[in-house]
Amino acid sequence: MAQSSIALIYGTDTNNTEEVGNKIAKQFEELGETVDIFNIKDIEPSLLESYGTLILGIPTWDFGGIQSDWEDIEDSLTALSLDNTVVALYGLGDQFGYGDYFIDAVGWLYEKLLPTKAKFVGQWSTEGYEFEASRACVENKENFIGLAIDEDQQFELTDERIEQWVIQVYAERAVELA
Repeated sequence: MAQSSIALIYGTDTNNTEEVGNKIAKQFEELGETVDIFNIKDIEPSLLESYGTLILGIPTWDFGGIQSDWEDIEDSLTALSLDNTVVALYGLGDQFGYGDYFIDAVGWLYEKLLPTKAKFVGQWSTEGYEFEASRACVENKENFIGLAIDEDQQFELTDERIEQWVIQVYAERAVELA
């Protein structure tokens, strides 16, 4: 059984998604929360059902590619039962090098989790980003379904974006859990 109510689970090939996840967890801990951190390759997908809140991180590779450890459990994701679970997503991508696919993997993960009936929080404004298209954009294209991080082109904005997003998710989570 989970020791905390928040699990941060990431997939990574370069450790950037893990580093961002550690920063997110630290921000939550500064708000008095305990966060258990896992690499998706080291756990069974059913662990996601043990937590009241999930923060899930995924990078996008090249032309919209899904990080392989997440892709390996694709079928398990759609079978999860998360109807009382709050989920926030974050993703890493390169908006200039791959502007037609910026953080597409976040959109992919969102689509896979929709059948689980999770309660999604943490939409993030597209303002301040320069990209052509993203599978992670919500219908109005004014928001991403989760936090967008570009460690390649806008690394100097990462810490500020994380801090603002965590405060937002913390507040939205409180509403969903009330």
